Amino acid sequence: MSDGVISSGWDVLDASHEALRTAVRAVPADGWHLPTPCAAWTVAQVFQHAVGDQIGYAAALTGEPGPDFNPFAPSGDMEGVDPATFLEDALSRAAKAWAGVDRDAAEAPVPLPPHRLSPWSGSAACGLDAAVHAWDIAAATGRPSPLTPELARPLLKVAREIVEPLRPRGAYTAALAPDEGDDDVAILLRYLGRAPHWSAS
Repeated sequence: MSDGVISSGWDVLDASHEALRTAVRAVPADGWHLPTPCAAWTVAQVFQHAVGDQIGYAAALTGEPGPDFNPFAPSGDMEGVDPATFLEDALSRAAKAWAGVDRDAAEAPVPLPPHRLSPWSGSAACGLDAAVHAWDIAAATGRPSPLTPELARPLLKVAREIVEPLRPRGAYTAALAPDEGDDDVAILLRYLGRAPHWSAS
């Protein structure tokens, strides 16, 4: 990693963090109010939610305080917020926390049910959260998808491990039926309840 970016040492998580950075960097100044694939949430709200979730994953590992706002009720108010700094603080916390996890440990704590996962699954779950919201933001702002098939495949593996119990809680909506010709990214998105070709128009 370069430019002062902290690596977690977990490939899926690091790639997911980079996807979120890419998506956030591309948001135009007047783009924070735009609608997203997350029903009723703007780009700003998805961004705040994603930041809060990364802090939550870090806090589950370190015991440090979690986000000082509710990631599931983001305000969408970006006044006085430097998006790059706000994001990097959260990603750095998560990366540092996961860098300290013993790869041979049986389990690592995570903030969502089942609250403990294998280190690989936990780090990938943290990555899944960042990556899917990177896609949400990119789709909302008309940018290319930051997800690659190479990243989507391990993300789908962990999604199938953790997502079903989370759907009733509202963390993910119902899966969409697969479509002939779906690539790995589309398969992942549909499993997470997202239409791969979503458009605000």
